[in-house]
Amino acid sequence: MGKIILITGGSEGIGASTAILAAQKGYTVCINYRQNEAGAAAVANEIRKTGTTCFTIQGDISSEEDVVKMFLFVDKNVGRLTALVNNAGIVETGMSVREMSRRRLMNIFSVNVIGSFLCAREAIKRMSVKTGGSGGGIVNVGSAASKHGSPFEYVDYASSKGAIDTMMFGLSKEVADDGIRVNTVRPGIIHTGIHAKGGDPGKVERKKDAIPMKRGGYPEEVARTILWLLSDEASYITGALVDVSGGR
Repeated sequence: MGKIILITGGSEGIGASTAILAAQKGYTVCINYRQNEAGAAAVANEIRKTGTTCFTIQGDISSEEDVVKMFLFVDKNVGRLTALVNNAGIVETGMSVREMSRRRLMNIFSVNVIGSFLCAREAIKRMSVKTGGSGGGIVNVGSAASKHGSPFEYVDYASSKGAIDTMMFGLSKEVADDGIRVNTVRPGIIHTGIHAKGGDPGKVERKKDAIPMKRGGYPEEVARTILWLLSDEASYITGALVDVSGGR
């Protein structure tokens, strides 16, 4: 089926915008979601209206069993994967480190870090030219928070995204000879629902004056960067961090 992309956390926000743009770019699209079945279905229906094939796959990426099942579904029903967007991530209510529980930390790192590792592992098995694949690309959705640390708010989230930066640096070198490019996009403050989930729905407006461009970003702006990094226009780029943060 040509180019096949799997986007984790594709039911809303950056993931949904990436799925819609990927369809426009000629990909067969696979959307992973954990709980938001209605959101995933809405994105898939929008894509299908254009005549593009789209699959939705439920799964918790922090579960190794779910990740393996998700990739086996793609193998059986879609074809050989050529692109992975490690987009799924969570944040919890803002607080200082002195208040954080072990449960919270385990939850954040299980999804944001371990889940991304598991998905990358399974994607590499399918993409590697050494195991019969045709190569491909992996783009991790990190965060500009990894630079700033998000003190008194989300140091745990920022740290998990810092881990993703480091994973990308090492993994890009491991798999370059497998025909796989690995890069990370680091969004800044973007107009998505993640701020409400973290208990701060007005964050974009509250923080915009600290951004050199004096506005929050939009999911579509991040999606365009992701699809560019997966395209042939970025064919000699791997191991790169690309900030989409309005200069912050």
